[in-house]
Amino acid sequence: MLGQPLTAGVDEAGRGPLAGPVMAAAVILDPARSIAGLADSKQLSERQRDALEEEIKAKAIAWAVACADVEEIDTLNILHASLLAMSRALAALNPAPNLALIDGNRCPLSLPCRAEAIVKGDQTVPAISAASILAKVARDRELLRLDALYPGYGFARHKGYPTKDHVVALAQLGITPVHRRSFGPVRKLL
Repeated sequence: MLGQPLTAGVDEAGRGPLAGPVMAAAVILDPARSIAGLADSKQLSERQRDALEEEIKAKAIAWAVACADVEEIDTLNILHASLLAMSRALAALNPAPNLALIDGNRCPLSLPCRAEAIVKGDQTVPAISAASILAKVARDRELLRLDALYPGYGFARHKGYPTKDHVVALAQLGITPVHRRSFGPVRKLL
């Protein structure tokens, strides 16, 4: 591996929910250890994501997961918080990559390497698909943890997304510290 260019795929999960952090992952896949079934995490079942998460972590040259918390989301906005989480994930990779392929149309600033944005990269670039899976699994696990801390909101079911049940629970139970106050349905209740 020494001397070979290392390319990291980077993606995030959790831009749309009303609650919880936005998570990002960065993955450098090992070309000698292929992983079958990599795809955009939204196209996979929970069982498939969990199995692939284990395989990615076992076979990747490097991987990292990072987040931007609710306060950062409310301060920066969700786009810039997502980019911050991506840059944190990239900075945590060891070894550091030479190139980062970022899902979407924007790259974070101040990266440790050259970067390229790829629209729908989670559907076409295996390393971005792998990052998509790690970010989604990590975020879903965090929402399961938050479900135990804040019962009645249904975080385990809807993962913080603005479902009818979530909006009703917000109106009945009030806003928790993990709700994004800058998001419309939450802001209306302030």
